[in-house]
Amino acid sequence: MSRIRLILSVTAFILAVMLGNGTVLLLQPASAALVQQNRIASAPRPYPDFQLEVLVNGRPVAEYHARGRTYVEALQSAEYELRVRNSSPDRVAVALSVDGLNTIDARHTSAWNASKWVIEPYQTITISGWQMSSERARRFYFTNERDSYGAKLGQTANLGVISAVFFKERRRITPVTPPYPIYRDDSERSQSRSGQAPTAESRKGEGARDNRAVMPRPDDDYAATGIGRSVRNDVRWVNMELDSRAAAEVTVRYEYYSALLRLGVVPRHSREPYPLHRREDSRGFSPEP
Repeated sequence: MSRIRLILSVTAFILAVMLGNGTVLLLQPASAALVQQNRIASAPRPYPDFQLEVLVNGRPVAEYHARGRTYVEALQSAEYELRVRNSSPDRVAVALSVDGLNTIDARHTSAWNASKWVIEPYQTITISGWQMSSERARRFYFTNERDSYGAKLGQTANLGVISAVFFKERRRITPVTPPYPIYRDDSERSQSRSGQAPTAESRKGEGARDNRAVMPRPDDDYAATGIGRSVRNDVRWVNMELDSRAAAEVTVRYEYYSALLRLGVVPRHSREPYPLHRREDSRGFSPEP
């Protein structure tokens, strides 16, 4: 068992989390919308209690079920949101990544070690962007690989994939405010002393240094997610303890319409160029050790 520290949203009753190793989870207000999550249209849903949906202009985009995966069409320059539903009687923590980067701290880790969002029983949360601090987030929007947030961080190996991994709470713990500080390294301790939280934006250089040598070259013909305009999103900390085994994992692949054609997801199948082979191997989180 591993104890986890979480932050509760000031604007709602669903929040974010911080793992015992120092990672942070954040959360947003719940909505009443449900999500469809079938990976294959003709097959029963493998995780009926947990769903993930992509929204543009507040509406779910069409899903295509092919090649054993769920695909959605990316719309150039459109802002989008992620709606995540917990239909179970348990409170859960959700590791949510876009392009292989955690939506809270922009790290690429295993799902267990990732920062997580918290969802109350039978509730839905809507995540509209990358969390940059305890008060601000930056909107998701569809763009090309070269303009993506992953490219800015030097992490382009997992573009075109959205992944949600759900962990159930072991037992309920009373919220604690303020959180006890936990630091990963001396640089984060220094940032804390100067009054600056170690957010995704402050780690941009770190990601580039760690991944520069192994990242494939970005391609402008394929969809990725950019880091857009700043929006308000306040959070605070709570405590939580999770089951070590994930309860479910839901993954969505997104591509522009032309790429969906070439993949055979929509009619008129043709030969797949190398970049699509590479993008089909994209992962939401790195494998567990």
